[in-house]
Amino acid sequence: QVQLMESGGGLVQPGGSLRLTCAATNSPYFDIHAMDWYRQAPGKQREWVATITIGGNPMYPDSLKGRFAISRDNAKKLVYLQINTLTPEDTATYFCRDQNQDSWGQGTLVTVAS
Repeated sequence: QVQLMESGGGLVQPGGSLRLTCAATNSPYFDIHAMDWYRQAPGKQREWVATITIGGNPMYPDSLKGRFAISRDNAKKLVYLQINTLTPEDTATYFCRDQNQDSWGQGTLVTVAS
């Protein structure tokens, strides 16, 4: 079964940037799996943040376009999420998901505070 591990979260000041990384293991067909990022803020439902297709095309909800950038490195089996101009409203646990397997990582916590 595909296993996913997120990293790169932490405490960042408002206006800062972070790059989150999702590493896939046991995924021999990683390059033909679409991958997602989701986030869940305290007390809120999990929210879709981004998708990168098999062809490398990014997709975002309209509400998040502009500050988020998803990318992938198929050779390394990694998916990235660049987040710019962070605000306290971005505070959440960020999860990676393999669409084909519906596998999820444990998440990485991003806290935006001064």
